[in-house]
Amino acid sequence: MADIAAVTDADFESTVLKAEGPVLVDFWASWCGPCRQLAPILEEIANEKEGALTIVKMDADANPVTPAQYRVTGLPTINLYYQGELVRSIVGVRPKSAILTEISEFVA
Repeated sequence: MADIAAVTDADFESTVLKAEGPVLVDFWASWCGPCRQLAPILEEIANEKEGALTIVKMDADANPVTPAQYRVTGLPTINLYYQGELVRSIVGVRPKSAILTEISEFVA
């Protein structure tokens, strides 16, 4: 069972940008209904891609610096980072298949 850990402004660089493989960051907020819809989809992906993909979540309200830096203006936003670079950005809730298609170039 893969665990989706929380990431903060303080540890974003070490956890996400300096990670070995691809990292999917879920920018969310507690008041965001679509964010709650997306959570179980990301849990399924985390379980299926364990070892090939790291998924973390960032509370955009509690950590305003990183979302502003990456121009996250709508929630939920899912950003895929690979080798320290933002390579994909998905805004809104998408079906699992659509998310997997978007990230397939970077995730085995």
